[in-house]
Amino acid sequence: MTTTATTLLLARHGQTVWHAENRYAGVSDIALTDTGRAQAEALGRWAGAHPVDAVWTSPLARAVATAEPACRTLGLTPRREPDLRECDFGVVEGRTLAEFAAEDPEGAAAFVADPVARPFPDAEDPAAAAERGAAALRRIAAAHPGGRVLVVAHNSLLRLVLCTLLSVPVRDYRRVFPRLRNAAVTELRLTGGSVGLMALNVPCDDGDR
Repeated sequence: MTTTATTLLLARHGQTVWHAENRYAGVSDIALTDTGRAQAEALGRWAGAHPVDAVWTSPLARAVATAEPACRTLGLTPRREPDLRECDFGVVEGRTLAEFAAEDPEGAAAFVADPVARPFPDAEDPAAAAERGAAALRRIAAAHPGGRVLVVAHNSLLRLVLCTLLSVPVRDYRRVFPRLRNAAVTELRLTGGSVGLMALNVPCDDGDR
C-alpha cells in the first residue's frame, strides 16, 4: 500500500531586537528588527517560488509577522498552533547565557553539559517542550496529507523537535543543531510514522548565510 508523504517546511522567525545580543526570548513577545522584517519578506518571495498549501505559525508575534509576507503572496490565512510556541527559559528570559553564568557558573555549566537534564531555573522542561512540538507537527502533517506546509516557529523548540522526530537524543539538540538561521528553511518529509530530513537551514535569500 502506498502512503502519501507530507512535506513540512520549517522556518525560524526573523531576527528580533534581542538577537544581536543573543538574549533568550522564549515566551516573551519580542518585535522583529528591520533585518528581521527583510528576512520575512525574503521568506515570502521564496514561498511565491515554492508554493505551499497552508501556513502554520507559533502564536508569538515574531513568528506571525515572519509568516505574513508568505501568506500575503500566496493568499493564505495563517493558522496558529499554541504548541509551536518557544520554550519558556525561566530566569534567563531576556538575558544571555554569559549573564547567567556570571551569576550562577555551576548552573550555566550544567546547562551546557546537558540542557535537558539541567535546564535553567523555572524553565519549561525541554523534553516536554520537544514532545508538544513534535505532536503539533504530526497533527499539522495529518491535516494536510500529501501537501506542502510552511511552519514558522522558534530556534530552540524546532531543534528539540528535530531531535525527537529524527531519533537523535534530545540532550544533544544544541550540539547536533547549533543554530537554525533566521527565516531559513528546513524540509521534513513525513510518510506514515517515518520522518526524513530532506534539507537543513537553506537560506531564502543569498544575503542571509
